[in-house]
Amino acid sequence: MLVKNTDVLVIGAGSIGIASAYYLKLTAPKLDVTVVDCGQPLAFTSAQSGENYRNWWPHPVMKRFTDRSTELMEEIARKTNNRIILTRRGYVLATRNSSLDGIIDDLTVSYGEAGEEEIRFHRDITGGTYVEPLEADWMLAPSGVDVLENSRFVQNVFPWLDNTVQSVVHIRRAGTFSSQQLGQYMLERFREMGGKRITSTVAEISCETRFRTVLGFGESEIRAERLINAAGPFINDIARMLGTSLPVENVLQQKIAFEDKVKAIPRRMPFTIDLDPQCINWDDAERELLLQDPSLAPFAEQMMGGIHCRPDGGDNGTWIKLGWAFNRTPSPATFEPVFSDSFPEIVLRGASRLNPSLKTYFGHLPRTMTHYGGFYTLTEENWPLIGPMEIENAFVVGAMSGFGSMAACAAGELCAQWVLGTTSTPDAVALSPKRYEDTALMAELRAQTSRGLL
Repeated sequence: MLVKNTDVLVIGAGSIGIASAYYLKLTAPKLDVTVVDCGQPLAFTSAQSGENYRNWWPHPVMKRFTDRSTELMEEIARKTNNRIILTRRGYVLATRNSSLDGIIDDLTVSYGEAGEEEIRFHRDITGGTYVEPLEADWMLAPSGVDVLENSRFVQNVFPWLDNTVQSVVHIRRAGTFSSQQLGQYMLERFREMGGKRITSTVAEISCETRFRTVLGFGESEIRAERLINAAGPFINDIARMLGTSLPVENVLQQKIAFEDKVKAIPRRMPFTIDLDPQCINWDDAERELLLQDPSLAPFAEQMMGGIHCRPDGGDNGTWIKLGWAFNRTPSPATFEPVFSDSFPEIVLRGASRLNPSLKTYFGHLPRTMTHYGGFYTLTEENWPLIGPMEIENAFVVGAMSGFGSMAACAAGELCAQWVLGTTSTPDAVALSPKRYEDTALMAELRAQTSRGLL
C-alpha cells in the first residue's frame, strides 16, 4: 500500500474545501496541505451554485460573516482585474404588503447601531436620495439598504414588476459573481503555493496518533496531523467514519435556467425575490389534475414565498435563472439526485406572479432549458458549522445551505484560523459546533421567525 504524509488533509474539493486549503497555505506557506475528492474540483454541489451573494441576514453574526466573505471576494476581484465577474445590483425583495415591520425589525437587529444611517426609507413619489441600480459595477454601488414604500415609485423604478407590488426592500451589498472562476483562482493559487490534490474516494478513516485515511479500494492511504471535513452534503458520512455525527440534514432544491428569447426579463434587473406566499395561477382543469395526485396536490394549495428570478450572463447575456427552495423534506445525499419533472412549470408559474412577462413561456419553455439543483446541507438554525469537531485535531467546514459559494472565502479563512489556533473573534465560536453549548444563543436563534433561507 502506498502511504503518503501531510500536515493537513482537506476532504472535499468544492468551493468551501478549496477555500479552506487556499487560506491555510496563504496564512502558513510552509504547511503541507492536501485536498482529496472523489471527483473533479467544483464539480458537484459547487457546480449548481446560484452565483449570488448578499449580506442580508436576520442576525448580526451572519451579516458580519457574509460581509467578511464579500470583502475577501472584493480583494480577489481587485487582484485579478475582476476575473470573478463580481457585480452589484443588489437583492430586491418585493411584497404586496404596505407594512414591512417584520423585515425592518430583522434589518434593525442585523445592522445594529449602523442601521440609523445604513437603512434608508423612501416614502414619496420622487424617491428622495434613492440611487437606481443602473450600473453593475460593484465599486460604484451604495451600501446599506433602501426601503421603497411608495407603490408608484416602485413601478417607476421597476416597471417590469407586477403592479400589485406595494413595497420593495433593496439590499445594496449584494449581487452576482462567477463561483467557478473564484474557485479556480483559489485552486490555482493553492497549487502554486505547493498545495497538493488527489482524486480518490475516502474509504475509511482511523484516529490514531495521526489520522489514517484509506483511499479507493485500499491501494493507498494518507496520514495527517489534522483533518478538515469539507465534504459538502457528505459531511456526516465523514463524521461517522470519525466515530461522531453532526447536527445537519440534506434537502434537495431545484432551479431552472433558459434562454430568454423574448426578452421577458430586463438585463439590468437585480436578483429579485417575491416574499409573499401565493396560490399558483393554474386553471381549474390543471388544479383538479394536481389535486388527484398526492405528490402534486401541495402545489394546488398556498405555497410559501421566496421564489426568485435574475438575468444570467451579464448585461449582454440572454439567459435567466429561476429558483424556489420550497422543499422541506430531508433526504440522503446521492451523487445523482432525482429532479421532479413538474418543477420547471411550477417555478415558471410561480415566478410569473411577480414578473408577468414570463407568462409567454407557459407550456413551452425552450428545449435548451437546463433543469438542475443540489443538496442544501443545513443545521436547524441555518448557520454554518466551522471549527473543531469532537475528535481532537478534526475540523468541520460546511452546512451552508444555498450560501456556500458566497460564504466560501470567509468560511475558508475562519476554518484556517481554527486549524492554526489563531481565532480571535466571538463570532468564531458562534459559527462553530461549540455554539450548541451556548443555551442563550440557541434560544435566541430558535425564537427567530426567519432563518435567511433562500
